[in-house]
Amino acid sequence: MAEAKPGMRKPVFTKVDQLRPGTSGHTLTVKVVSSKMVLQKGRPDGPQVRQMRIAECLVGDETGMIVFTARNDQGIVFQN
Repeated sequence: MAEAKPGMRKPVFTKVDQLRPGTSGHTLTVKVVSSKMVLQKGRPDGPQVRQMRIAECLVGDETGMIVFTARNDQGIVFQN
């Protein structure tokens, strides 16, 4: 009999000033101030060519600002 996967946890929202180096798995609500593509290249993966994109984004909230490294679709900025 297969082990049951544990259910997903509810997100616990954090502010920028509560972040510490070397930690991960945070949920933030931030505003994107700027975004700059630093790497975009295709890589062969069998019959299809996948794109790899890395962008550096300046993001922040009322407590501070950080540089966020966005990978692939994380770097897509949606306009309202």
